[in-house]
Amino acid sequence: MLGGDLDALAAAQRDLLAQWGVVPGSQDGSLAVDLGCGPGHTSLALAGLGYDSVLAVDLSGPLLSELAAHARDMPAVRPVRADVRTALPELVRPGSAGAVVCLGDTLTHLPTRGDVAALFADVTAALAPGGTAVFAYRDLTVPLTGTDRFLPVRATEDRIMTCFLEYPDDYDDYTVVVHDLIHSRDGAGAGADWRLNTHSYRKLRLSHAWVLAQLRTAGLRVRHEESGPGAMRTVVLERACEQPR
Repeated sequence: MLGGDLDALAAAQRDLLAQWGVVPGSQDGSLAVDLGCGPGHTSLALAGLGYDSVLAVDLSGPLLSELAAHARDMPAVRPVRADVRTALPELVRPGSAGAVVCLGDTLTHLPTRGDVAALFADVTAALAPGGTAVFAYRDLTVPLTGTDRFLPVRATEDRIMTCFLEYPDDYDDYTVVVHDLIHSRDGAGAGADWRLNTHSYRKLRLSHAWVLAQLRTAGLRVRHEESGPGAMRTVVLERACEQPR
């Protein structure tokens, strides 16, 4: 999905984070947390920006091992196998994090909208006053129809990834079913056979208006937001100095 070149991905992500103002400061702490880090290009970017400690949280052991291999010369990066729903209360002292990021559409993989709202509250509690949070997710609340449901993800000479979406009646507007189709082959040429691997899972349908309302309720103030391809939304926030009562 990401292309495999973690160093190039980390460099591009570092530039984006700096553009969004995600840099360590004297007032907001030098700890950063990357929730749902995957292979860790964002964790590497945060370390490259100067955070003294970067907690890279994910449930996938293989992806964390991949990150550990790339971060051998970056002692600031600490891969941690944990659930993003419990990681902050368990691992981070309240008010100590300079930045918490949750990118790559991680939010929509949580089981319920209540889990999303609870995570926002945990992020606020973990952030130092003036600390920065960044969330990126897909707004899948408007159903796609026909061939628009088929979304190309990435294509190389020997691997093609596509996904398509279904909107089942049993969950109404709450979730969407995502089917991943991955065609791959070893070697090129007419003699190389293509193999197909498939996987299906549900994702939450989170409207942008709902997300913004929950972020405000949690005590986070929007500093910047932008839209991207595939209904991707990115929101950059800071912890308000005064928490909501």
